[in-house]
Amino acid sequence: MIPQKTFVSPKIIFGRGYLKKLATVLLEEKIGNNIVYFIDGFFTNSGFEKVLTFTGNELFFYVDTKEEPKTEDIDKFVSNIKESMTSQSDVIIGIGGGSVMDVAKAVSILLTNAGLAEDYQGWDLVKNDPIYKIGIPTLSGTGAEVSRTAVLTGPKKKQGINSLKSMFDYIILDPELLQTVPKEQRFYTGMDCYIHSVEAINGNFINNFSHAYADKALQLCEEVFLGNKGDDDLMIASMFGGYSIVYSEVGVCHALSYGISLAYGIHHGEANCIVFDQLDEYYPQHVQLFRKMLNKYGIQLRKGLTKNITPKLLDKMVDATLLMEKPLSNALGANWQDVFTRKKIKELFLKM
Repeated sequence: MIPQKTFVSPKIIFGRGYLKKLATVLLEEKIGNNIVYFIDGFFTNSGFEKVLTFTGNELFFYVDTKEEPKTEDIDKFVSNIKESMTSQSDVIIGIGGGSVMDVAKAVSILLTNAGLAEDYQGWDLVKNDPIYKIGIPTLSGTGAEVSRTAVLTGPKKKQGINSLKSMFDYIILDPELLQTVPKEQRFYTGMDCYIHSVEAINGNFINNFSHAYADKALQLCEEVFLGNKGDDDLMIASMFGGYSIVYSEVGVCHALSYGISLAYGIHHGEANCIVFDQLDEYYPQHVQLFRKMLNKYGIQLRKGLTKNITPKLLDKMVDATLLMEKPLSNALGANWQDVFTRKKIKELFLKM
């Protein structure tokens, strides 16, 4: 079954130095004066506030990305914004990697929808239109800048606010913002793009639109991580890979990686790599190519994570995986539960 609701972010600009165009974008879009920024904590002392102050009604939050965003973090941000601003915020701007993108998306939704962030973890649960939001990625690979999900870890599960209302209204792609990314982080986020493109192109939900984006994203990832292409191409790969899953879905790797992240607090990109390295059964050719990229980049994956795992924690990881019904249907078909049993999932986790 192909998902019926699809959407592409309406406005995207790409170019080196294009962060400087943000003021023009705000003016042209006639958004309003109350601006809330979510910026990766990496840039705390970068001088961004001086560059990004246009109206005098800006509110800046620097997001600690050592851990992935939690639903309780979103609830606190929303409360702080409501207390700090005398009127409704006009625009939310996320500047950072996938975690910061997801925070910006989730906050824009919770400012106009009652309840807690955990209430919206799932598919198409958001009712009211969110605050206008702009995404400016400083990492490339997650596809969060164009995806329809804001991935959050809640008290019971790690799952996205998966809705068309999560998508950014405007995206600024500036490859210059990637130049400070550490080597390992660049690899792990790049592999997130590679892996979800693999899952899209091998899935049951694939259509010609998704296939075209996934195919190009895979080509660009190979040229970046095995060839000599650079940040400009990686940023485009991230966007294309993101679109490939907007029009399709992820698969086995992402379903399992949520369990790894939930149990061990490992960031999404690295968790995906740990899982993907054990998925020869599902994506054999692409796993072999992944290992070539891994070796060329000199990345050593964590081993033996689950060696001394307790039965209780293992069951929690399995439970988190089984919540990923759409990804698993995409990967394994409507009867996925017949082949992807609790026993099978445990066997896979115990290899990690």
